[in-house]
Amino acid sequence: MPESAVVTPPTFNIGQPQPGEYAPYYERYISLIQGNDILETLDQQRRQTMLLLSGRDDDDGDFRYAPEKWSAKEVLGHVCDTERIFAYRALRISRADATPLEGFEQDDYVRHGPFAHRPLADLVEDFIAVRRATLSLLRNLDQAAWSRRGIANKNEVSVRALAYIIAGHELHHRRILEEKYFSASR
Repeated sequence: MPESAVVTPPTFNIGQPQPGEYAPYYERYISLIQGNDILETLDQQRRQTMLLLSGRDDDDGDFRYAPEKWSAKEVLGHVCDTERIFAYRALRISRADATPLEGFEQDDYVRHGPFAHRPLADLVEDFIAVRRATLSLLRNLDQAAWSRRGIANKNEVSVRALAYIIAGHELHHRRILEEKYFSASR
């Protein structure tokens, strides 16, 4: 990569979001993330999820731990879709776009997504691409952008909170994959 293409992480402290920067519902995700270096956390998560999913085959991807539960492929597809949506929200809000952003119905996205018909390896590559795009977006924000707030799904949210929600949401689902889909007892 040419030296001019290397993205330098911010030199300022982003810090954890505070209550009031996000809807109380999202505390369940934000509370999972320790520390203040959200960019490093997001990058480490990419590696951890790749390790969890490497060597898995399509039978693993098609596994459901209970009837009516999403398959492992659908969980990963959901993580990617949700990250795209939250990163889009972060982009819009970081650019001071005051347009309220609508919510989305996660079950409809999974139901109408092609995840069950794709090889698990393709979905892993998709996750890697989505996370790299998210990191590229966030690494290029200036200090003022991180504290900007907007309305998403009828709730005020900051760009900083969106980054932590993305990380917490991924960790939440990775833990479910580890415990219910890929546990040694299966």
